[in-house]
Amino acid sequence: RRGRLGREGRASLCSFLLGASVAALPLLLGSSPALLAGPGLRGRLALALHVAGVNAALLLLYPRPLYKIAVRACFLGFAFGCGLLLSAGRSAWRHFGWYMCSLSLFHYSEYLVTAINNPRSLSLDSFLLNHSFEYNLAALSSWVEFTLEKLFFPELKQITWLSTVGLLMVIFGDCLRKAAMLTAGSNFNHIVQNEKSDTHTLVTSGVYGWFRHPSYVGWFYWSIGTQVLLCNPICVVGYALASWRFFRERIEEEEITLIHFFGEEYLEYKRKVPSGLPFIKGVKLEL
Repeated sequence: RRGRLGREGRASLCSFLLGASVAALPLLLGSSPALLAGPGLRGRLALALHVAGVNAALLLLYPRPLYKIAVRACFLGFAFGCGLLLSAGRSAWRHFGWYMCSLSLFHYSEYLVTAINNPRSLSLDSFLLNHSFEYNLAALSSWVEFTLEKLFFPELKQITWLSTVGLLMVIFGDCLRKAAMLTAGSNFNHIVQNEKSDTHTLVTSGVYGWFRHPSYVGWFYWSIGTQVLLCNPICVVGYALASWRFFRERIEEEEITLIHFFGEEYLEYKRKVPSGLPFIKGVKLEL
């Protein structure tokens, strides 16, 4: 039922928190929060033992179908916890810690909100970890750029005010997307629907009164914000162009379906409310 976490949602939440508990290791070891960036093997060994122990606990707690969910949620929680550890330190990797927190929380919250909002569409794909080859390549490119520029132009990665702007973009974008998912309720799906179900309604309230496609607007600014946060000039431009092109095509495809579903009702809504993305007006109808 919408608004209540089912078995899968509860398993994912417990596993995410279990993975994120890695952030408590410095307290247990009596060491600095900069556990990952510090020298020596003690911190690395503690991380390895934490991963092994948590994975063993998941294997004992959950049968195989739930384990597949739990291990993904735990991985994202572990990445979030490691991001907190990097963020708490004063190393050159601090801003990358912000990025790790942002990325892992985005993917986990996609699953959690779907579990709350539309459990019938819930699957492993709801984590969006295997979104597309292009998406994974873009993420890898941003890590490579950050690492290379950190080695050759370290001062570029220490522009705190710029990383703060990126973090604010990330927070705004993710909050807008999750608000859109919650407002749409069971109408929201990660996959564009080609057939109208009995529960499909045209949502025009809340954030849908601001933009026709608030979830895409949120994702667009979130993705660019991650690269501003990392001070990745090449990927900022690349992400902006690639995201704009992807959402232009996605919006046109989706609006053809929405016009088919709702007819004049959607056309009237389309005339009144902008798409929310720059220079994207949606599908053009020839009279």
